[in-house]
Amino acid sequence: LRADDPRRREQAGRTMNRARVARHAGQGALLVALFVFLFPIAWLFSTAYKRAADIFAIPPVLTFTPTLRNFETLFEFFNVPQLTLNTIIISFGTAIVALTLGTPAAYALARLDRWWAHGIAYFFLAIRMIPPVAILIPFYLMMRDVGLLGTYWALIILDAMQSTSFVVWMMFGYFRGVPKEIEEAAVVDGCTQWGAFIRIVLPTVVPGLIASALFCILFAWNNFIFPSFLTNSQTRPLSVALVSAYGSNEINWGTMGALAHFSVLPIVALALLLNRYFVQGLTRGVH
Repeated sequence: LRADDPRRREQAGRTMNRARVARHAGQGALLVALFVFLFPIAWLFSTAYKRAADIFAIPPVLTFTPTLRNFETLFEFFNVPQLTLNTIIISFGTAIVALTLGTPAAYALARLDRWWAHGIAYFFLAIRMIPPVAILIPFYLMMRDVGLLGTYWALIILDAMQSTSFVVWMMFGYFRGVPKEIEEAAVVDGCTQWGAFIRIVLPTVVPGLIASALFCILFAWNNFIFPSFLTNSQTRPLSVALVSAYGSNEINWGTMGALAHFSVLPIVALALLLNRYFVQGLTRGVH
């Protein structure tokens, strides 16, 4: 068929129409998925600005007069700055410890010229799959015996233990993608092996480090079962404080919605800010 043949133009038009329909269908499915996942969060946030009568109205009300009374109640009964600070200390402390231990381990594993290196990398990932409740009781007893129960370190150590295995698995893939020749060239120029690792290799895997740190922070930020047993009133994070909205006779949904702002928005903002590193971290993986 010639380029100006009517049948060829008709066939090209049908192809373009099918592609347009497929694109619109994909966009529609994406909007539906976003609505399904974001609607509960939006409803929870809106609950923070409703009066009790609007929260329990049947049928649910979509239009209401906003109020800040739930936030006033929140600050009356909760030390929100301290709760937020506790969460930040635990989350970022976990990320620092996990990266400090996991990054050199991943580098050493990536430079092993052995066929079983990949198996060890997946073994570290399997450690992350251990049910939290299986290690909670023995770790609780251990922290009690060494005097760390109720401190930040009790939670940081336990969270870092699980996150370090994830860091090893993720950074293993990044280090495998760094050519050995650049390290060898640095050593020839007078750099030590440790110096080549710090000055040459680490700068090339900064996206992986940021992605790993972000995942560690997310794991620790959203953790509930560990801090509910290992912290006290002075060190508990936001995830545990949310349960305090449950009373013996009723649930204060307005207060819970107000506290959810401080629990959800900071970590969502951080994830959106570093979103591209999430994509790189998920796509690189273990080679």
